[in-house]
Amino acid sequence: MSEPMRVLVADDEPLARRRVLRLLREHDDEVDVVAVCESGSQAVEAIRETRPDLVFLDVQMPGLDGFEVLERLGGELPAVIFVTAHDRYALRAFEVHALDYLLKPFDAERFHRALEHGRARLGQRDGEGRERLAALLEQLARERGGSAEPAPPAPARRHLDWVMVKVRGKVEFLRTADIDWIEAEGNYVRLHAGKKKYLVREKIGALEERLDPERFLRVHRSALVQLDRVAELHPMAAGDGILVLRDGSEVKLSRGFRRRLLERVPEYA
Repeated sequence: MSEPMRVLVADDEPLARRRVLRLLREHDDEVDVVAVCESGSQAVEAIRETRPDLVFLDVQMPGLDGFEVLERLGGELPAVIFVTAHDRYALRAFEVHALDYLLKPFDAERFHRALEHGRARLGQRDGEGRERLAALLEQLARERGGSAEPAPPAPARRHLDWVMVKVRGKVEFLRTADIDWIEAEGNYVRLHAGKKKYLVREKIGALEERLDPERFLRVHRSALVQLDRVAELHPMAAGDGILVLRDGSEVKLSRGFRRRLLERVPEYA
């Protein structure tokens, strides 16, 4: 019989810690909980001391957040399953290829699936995943100016290929290539993809910065379009206009953004 997987739990919320521990107890024969931490600084010390195989790491904790915990660990990175109550943190975890993530509130089935994923990946000695986490830490250090040495030239920025969306209590991955246009709704955006619509908690300006500008263009303070979806431009008074997409959708073009459109699609008529 193989040795139990050594697991560490780090979460500042008592109820969340108790839930994770209760679910882990259902795997007593396969899991050994080596430490339970209530803050990021505790997690750093405990990970260094106990050297767990797998860490359930809350993203938002007092003192140090989950990403800062990994920064402090440097080359001593464990396998990580991020735990968060916020979609945008889960999205970042997915982008940096953490072993897995849990979006609160998660059910028992989703937890057991993440744990099984962790066990399978550990069995494969997932060095590639650790390398990706190490690359994330280097990026964070450059962003925060934490390196004493001049930072090497930054790699070409990687734009979003996927967006996570909630659908009937579960999370699905939507390819940005499938998005026709995006409209702002306060602190949310509504993604239009064919006949489907998805509401995501993200401001349109923040999302615009992460999308490929070669594909997506801001055409109104509350709208982004994927350029290859645009079929027609109907000019209106005062320089405004209506963009008609290939599926028949209509998106308002404001005069303040018209020049940007014409720079990308020159007007020869």
